[in-house]
Amino acid sequence: MKKINKIKIGVSVGDLNGIGVEVILKTFSDNRMLDFCTPIIFASSKAISYHKNKLNLKVPIHGISDLNQVVEHKLNLLNIWKEEVKIQLGKEDPEIGKYAFKSLKDAVKALKDNKIDALVTAPINKNTIQSEDFNFKGHTEYLESELEGKSLMILMSDDLRIGLVTGHIPIKEVANTINADLIKEKVLNMYKSLQQDFRIDKPKIAVLGLNPHCGDHGVIGNEDDEIIRPLIHQFQKEGKLIYGPYAADSFFGTYTYKQFDGVIAMYHDQGLAPFKALSFGKGVNFTAGLNKIRTSPDHGTAFEIAGKGIADNSSFKEAVFTAIDIFKNREEYTELTSNVLKLKKSRDFRKIK
Repeated sequence: MKKINKIKIGVSVGDLNGIGVEVILKTFSDNRMLDFCTPIIFASSKAISYHKNKLNLKVPIHGISDLNQVVEHKLNLLNIWKEEVKIQLGKEDPEIGKYAFKSLKDAVKALKDNKIDALVTAPINKNTIQSEDFNFKGHTEYLESELEGKSLMILMSDDLRIGLVTGHIPIKEVANTINADLIKEKVLNMYKSLQQDFRIDKPKIAVLGLNPHCGDHGVIGNEDDEIIRPLIHQFQKEGKLIYGPYAADSFFGTYTYKQFDGVIAMYHDQGLAPFKALSFGKGVNFTAGLNKIRTSPDHGTAFEIAGKGIADNSSFKEAVFTAIDIFKNREEYTELTSNVLKLKKSRDFRKIK
C-alpha cells in the first residue's frame, strides 16, 4: 500500500446524543477537506450510520478495522466497537458516556503511538462521561494525564488567543490556587506555544489581573500587587514582551487585546466569557504545552438542537485546520531548532580542535 503522506487527523466523536457526529460529517462532506488531511473517526459504522440516516447526510465513509488500512482522500472510520448503541438524541445518558470515553481513549492511544498526527475532539458531556476510568473535569485534564508536558487551555480565533491560569475549578478556589509559580508556568507555556505552534519569534503577551481594577492598590485585594506585578517585572528584565496586569473589564471592550499575540486570564470565565462573546462559533480550543496536538470546537454538545440538522460546523472545521497548521508549524520549528543545535555543536567541536 502507498505510504500515507498527508497529515492524519484522528477524530473522537464525543457524546453520540449531541451534535458532535453532525458537525464531523458536515465538515468532511466537503471533499476539499480531504485534500488537506486524512481524517480517521474513532467510533462504529452502526453509530455513524444512525446519524447519517437521521440527518439525511450523504457522506461516503471508508470503514476499516485497523489503522494500517487507512486510505487517503477518504473519510476513514475505524470500527472500535461492534454492538448496537441506543442513541437518544438530546438526552443525557451515562451509557452513551462510556462510548464517548472509548472513542477518546482509543484515539489518544493512536496519538501516543504516532498512528495519527493530531487529534480533534468532538464535545463530550462532562457529567455522563464520568466513571472509574474517567475521573477528570474535561478533555484537557485527561490529555495531560496521558501525554507529556503541562497543559494550557488556549481559546483562539483569527485575532485572539486566550490562555487560562486556572481551568475547570470553582470560583471560590481560584484565589487560593493562583500563585507565582503557577502563573509563571502558564505564561512561559503560552510563550513557547506562540513560538513553536504559531511561528511568532518574539511573542507579546498581556496578563490580566485577578481582582476588579487589579486590586486598586490593595483596596480590593493584594494578589495583583504582590504576585502578578513582580512576576511581570521579572519577565521584562529577561527581555520578554510580557505586560500587565490589565483590568479585565476594560481590556476587551477597548480592543486592547488586538495589540497582543496572546492573553493570559486568571480563571475560566474571565477569559472565556469575553472570548465567546467576540468569537463564538468561529473559535477553537487548543490544548497547548503537550507533546501532541489536540484541538476542538468552542461549543458543547448542544443537546437542544441535536438531530435537527441545524448545527453549525464552522468551529469544528476551524479546529481541523488549526490542528493541521499547528502540526506543520511544530514540525518546522523542531527542524529549525534542531539545525541550530547541530550548527552550535559543530562550531564548539571546531573550537576544541
